[in-house]
Amino acid sequence: FILYYIYILLLHNQIIDSFMVAITCQHLLYPATLPSAPNQLSVLSYNVLLPNSHDGWWTYKMYDPTQSYDIDLISTWNYRRNLIKDKIKTINPDVVCMQEVSPISFEEDFAFMREELGYDGVEMFKRGRFRPATFWKSSKCKLASPPVHKDRTLLTCFYLQQQINGDDHDGMHENCSNRIWHVLNCHLQAGPQGSRRLRQIDDGINASFKMAKKLKEDNPRNPLLIVCGDFNGGSECGAIRYLEDGSVGPSFVEDGELITSREKTCPLSTRFKDTATVVVSRSEPPPTLVVAELISQMVKENSSAYEMPEFCNDVISKLTKCYKKYATCNDEHDEGIDGKVMDVKDVERWLIDINKQVGRGSEFRSAAREMGWNDTSKVGGEEAAEEGESNEKSVIVLPSHGKLSLNGFLNVYTEELRGGKFWGIAYDLTVMGQPLPSLGQFHARFDRMYCTEKLIPTAIVDTIATTSCPNDMEPSDHLPVAANFIIDTANDIN
Repeated sequence: FILYYIYILLLHNQIIDSFMVAITCQHLLYPATLPSAPNQLSVLSYNVLLPNSHDGWWTYKMYDPTQSYDIDLISTWNYRRNLIKDKIKTINPDVVCMQEVSPISFEEDFAFMREELGYDGVEMFKRGRFRPATFWKSSKCKLASPPVHKDRTLLTCFYLQQQINGDDHDGMHENCSNRIWHVLNCHLQAGPQGSRRLRQIDDGINASFKMAKKLKEDNPRNPLLIVCGDFNGGSECGAIRYLEDGSVGPSFVEDGELITSREKTCPLSTRFKDTATVVVSRSEPPPTLVVAELISQMVKENSSAYEMPEFCNDVISKLTKCYKKYATCNDEHDEGIDGKVMDVKDVERWLIDINKQVGRGSEFRSAAREMGWNDTSKVGGEEAAEEGESNEKSVIVLPSHGKLSLNGFLNVYTEELRGGKFWGIAYDLTVMGQPLPSLGQFHARFDRMYCTEKLIPTAIVDTIATTSCPNDMEPSDHLPVAANFIIDTANDIN
């Protein structure tokens, strides 16, 4: 009996091994469509770039103004939306995880997902200006539980369905199995916020673990979990190390700072697989962030790009030349350059050049303060409130007799630099006649897709960009990532 049992085990493992050899990951390049099968799940993750249609106006500043395409046309939401729609339609995933959707115009902006592409299930994150949203086709995916909202992560859990054949069952669906698939849509915090990113991914993974226990799954520590989204960091960041290594300790340093005071350990018994690395026919996965290289030629050497950065001398020289171009008013207090300073009309002319109108943009607000504008809504404080006076926010205006000094002009752009708006500064320099030299692109892989060991990626779609994004073919500064998954039978035997 024992020998027979061993024989059956060996035979079973041989069958499993043969099955596993047969499953190879298909490497596809966009435009390509992911395969579809009843017992498989395909997922696409895409940071679609805010602004959408209503919230924000500055998208055009993210395009390279030296290119020949019509930026005013291709930066519009209608143009960008059609590109997004075509990509999703072509790849045709079961689940779409978006990042950077706007709650102000979400239903209008993405009505095409339901009306034209058939994604009749949707959940948008509950808080924030830049929100994740997950779409799915109810013909394939049935919610197993209400979605879970954590800090910039959104968890959805599904049963997979298939249509029942036969005239008597027209339009009816049944579950392929009782297995539950977890999809965690992430848009982790940007900037020097490593501790928050680590906390966000830890909260999201723990939400999946707790949901698996709540739904009484056989092994809650090894769920069918796909984690995807914009991680706002590469392999060096703590959130990625948490997924790939299983823990991050108190000695871990990111952006020069310790990011946790105690060990953060993944609650799952499985390590995560980076789906992009499954393809062995290439040396490394392609970047998902392809933008102009700006920081290295904009920030002073030995100055951090995120912690109180300073301009290098070359950029200060370019900004000084820009100021000289606009300054026409006689300088009585030696605050400008060559005896000239910028008055209100000069400032308005500058703002129209860079922002296309006066009254919008952080440059406008900073310039108004540099020229002497004060927020009168803060005057009076508690006394005004006690007397019943309104404490509403004041309308920002350029003081009619104010002047913008050279130092004030440089201060405006230093604020832009410290806000991380490298692309906005580069655009402004170009339209003001002092463009930065082209140093090629900055490449990074911020957008990723992971899965637990119970899942095997059977197909991956890569999108390749050779020029800085966004552009006339790419509607976002991020590129989508997409993959198809099947349950790994060998790792699913308990």
